[in-house]
Amino acid sequence: MSFSFYIAKRYLFSKTSNNAINIITIIASFGVIVGSLALFIILSGFSGLRTFSYSLLENSDPDIKISSIKGKSFLLDDRIYQTLQNNNSIKTFSKVIEERVFLEYNDKNEIAYIKGVEDNYTSITHVDSILSVGNWIDDEYSNTAVVGNGISRKLSLGVLNFGSPLSILVPKPGVGFINPNNAFYKIDVQVVGLYSGTEEFENKYVYVSIGDAKQLLKFKENQITSIELKITKDTNVDKLAEELKNELGVGFKVQTKEQLNEVFYKVINTENIVSYLIFTLIVIIALFNVIGAIIMMIIDKKSNLKTLLSIGATIKEIKKIFEIQGFLLTFLGMLVGLTLGCILVFAQKKFGFFMITQNLPYPVDFRFSNLFIVILTITFLGLIASKIASSRISKEFIEK
Repeated sequence: MSFSFYIAKRYLFSKTSNNAINIITIIASFGVIVGSLALFIILSGFSGLRTFSYSLLENSDPDIKISSIKGKSFLLDDRIYQTLQNNNSIKTFSKVIEERVFLEYNDKNEIAYIKGVEDNYTSITHVDSILSVGNWIDDEYSNTAVVGNGISRKLSLGVLNFGSPLSILVPKPGVGFINPNNAFYKIDVQVVGLYSGTEEFENKYVYVSIGDAKQLLKFKENQITSIELKITKDTNVDKLAEELKNELGVGFKVQTKEQLNEVFYKVINTENIVSYLIFTLIVIIALFNVIGAIIMMIIDKKSNLKTLLSIGATIKEIKKIFEIQGFLLTFLGMLVGLTLGCILVFAQKKFGFFMITQNLPYPVDFRFSNLFIVILTITFLGLIASKIASSRISKEFIEK
């Protein structure tokens, strides 16, 4: 054990004759504990929120979406089909027809998107797993639909209201004079299920079979608006998207889940960084107490330092004593804070003490990366605080 470390340890764990310094040291330790605890809890909370939000996107968006750059629709030919079929990184794919529509139900109106999907669509996004009421559409039954809870609330629309179907209307294409009595294509559908999700997602889609969507929009047999893909587990999605873009040509747009939700990803990552910076600032403020405690300890031990200098200790070694003391004070406080933080995170995951809604606990996620970030942040700032405090020591100060 080095000389500086031994003295620093003795100074840290032994009480001084001045009770005020003991109180200041306790306050400094408490500040580090609370700061590291808060920083770890916030990072774990945002990790949980990110995981929860990404799980919602798993049910609403595909891994990759292929659409046309020019126009809203395109014809699915053999070249495109074989390109997708022969790619081993693609687990499955599904044809989709999507268009903005008007909804009418009992004199209430709403604008949304119709989404015509195939039977295998539930293997692309697992949207059937977030049904809150009813069942997913069955291709055996025509003119059935699944709508979002948001649309359901706006239209006061329930499930299986056989007396009042939901009317879906889309303007007829063309130019010139429009007869207002015959300006829309229209189908009536029976709502068989309601899905839940993010607020935007719940207010966006009316899912129908791809056959009903073709009938409404008067599409040709192979005419679609997009193809949605589910990729294999270990595939690099960005690399595959670039590969498909080159194979399909310049006429097609290939977007990953992250590109489809670019704003969402930016917002949640920015919030995480901003929260980290804010709580790091709180930790920095707490470490001013550490600086104050070390300076008070230096003043209190001035006579001892004179003795150490007399028996041959150098100014560098004496400074090292208080640098190590400040580091130990910060490090031990951080360990206590992180231990409490880990206990709280695991308790929240298991018991859900803090709730967002009656049935939804606030999501938290334990990650070693968050643990590493807190340790690195507190250790680095603790070292700086210790060096600032010990810089007061000089030969003139000790001998004065």
